[in-house]
Amino acid sequence: MAGLVSNVGTWMETVAVGSLIAGDTGKAGWTSFVIAAGFLPMGALGPVGGAFADRFDRRRMLIVMTAAQMVCAAGLTLLAATGHATPAAVTILVFLAGCVAGVGFPAYAAMLPDLVPKEDLLAAMSLSQAQWNLGRVVGPSLAGLAILLGSYTTAFALNTVSFAAMLIALRLLRLEPHQPSTDQTPLWTRIRIGARAARAEPGVWSAIVMISVVAITASPFIALIAAMAEVRFDGGASLTSWFTTAQGVGAVAAAFAVPVLASRLGRYRLLLASFVLLPAALVLYGVAPTPWFAALALVGVGATYMSVFSGIGTVAQLRAPAELRARVLSFYFLALGVIYPIGAVIQGQIADQIGLGVTTAMSGILLLTAVVLIRVFDPQRIAALDDQPTGSEPDDVPARAVDERPIEPVASIEEIERPEPIEPIEGIEGVEPIEGIEGVETEPA
Repeated sequence: MAGLVSNVGTWMETVAVGSLIAGDTGKAGWTSFVIAAGFLPMGALGPVGGAFADRFDRRRMLIVMTAAQMVCAAGLTLLAATGHATPAAVTILVFLAGCVAGVGFPAYAAMLPDLVPKEDLLAAMSLSQAQWNLGRVVGPSLAGLAILLGSYTTAFALNTVSFAAMLIALRLLRLEPHQPSTDQTPLWTRIRIGARAARAEPGVWSAIVMISVVAITASPFIALIAAMAEVRFDGGASLTSWFTTAQGVGAVAAAFAVPVLASRLGRYRLLLASFVLLPAALVLYGVAPTPWFAALALVGVGATYMSVFSGIGTVAQLRAPAELRARVLSFYFLALGVIYPIGAVIQGQIADQIGLGVTTAMSGILLLTAVVLIRVFDPQRIAALDDQPTGSEPDDVPARAVDERPIEPVASIEEIERPEPIEPIEGIEGVEPIEGIEGVETEPA
């Protein structure tokens, strides 16, 4: 519940920032640049946050990071209240908030598998995405209402207050006592170990590759929603709210449907189907002739994007070694957090030249083309996203990550040949067997 409250505030700020910048500049490029300023440090600083999260108490770390985000939100509120919310000033504060989130998010992501059994992880991730996207449904509506009845300051102030709910929940959360790490390995060495572990596990590495493809092609539609509403369809903050809400409705619906569909179709098959449906939804959204058609298409985009995102993310969560989980996942989010804003800036600049609708439709076509090419020329990359074969042992990945020398296989106990039992010596009395060793006898001392 606290996460939902905080996410509602976050989406209020996201919509308000996008609407403010798009309205002031009238450029899709500027809008995407500000969004990129918030996401780029989230990805770039993820490995640092992952190294910290594997070493320190994750709950306490999140408390500090949440408080810092609250300060950044208060600064944005102050800028808006004093009339100094220029695009450059807003970009700087959004960038600082992104830096804080980048350090803290690996700790948040790494805590989830500790809260639920392994078999419930996909459902837990879907539920986590559901509350995130439910915030996307409620937040934009409240942002539009706050801007209409009050101002951008009101929307930013409500986001500042929303962080208090997360702080209270983290204070009340009870986890297993944290065992202080005795590892004195330097920070950058710990990061390199995490990188090697991510590269060594085929499922994790495939998840990183595929989320990179999605981030550069499909994900930028999120950053460009405000521009689509205010530049292409000549709407305002209310239309931006409607568009963001439509995407959130689709994502929430998918969040509850994905676990059910995965249990019937299989997680892997569902993911493959989503890789086809997401591009189709993006094309429909891009060519939409009216705002209402675009909003309807966004429901489909939100649902299929949610299915792809949770499906790939589940692979990374399941395959990441427990003792290196935060560091390994930080590289997953590094790919998403760095490549997504780069894609958003590129698509924003292209949209200013050829039109946002055409750019969005082309992004869907590029995603489908990339997936097909990978499936044809590198089939193992896609196959690695399937469920891990029974009997495999992912826990040997950290050992290979730390020491890259080949590890000789060790025979199982069943394969160790037992010695032939020694027959007792006939004719010698008093020979007693050695206790605990079957078939071995000796003379008394």
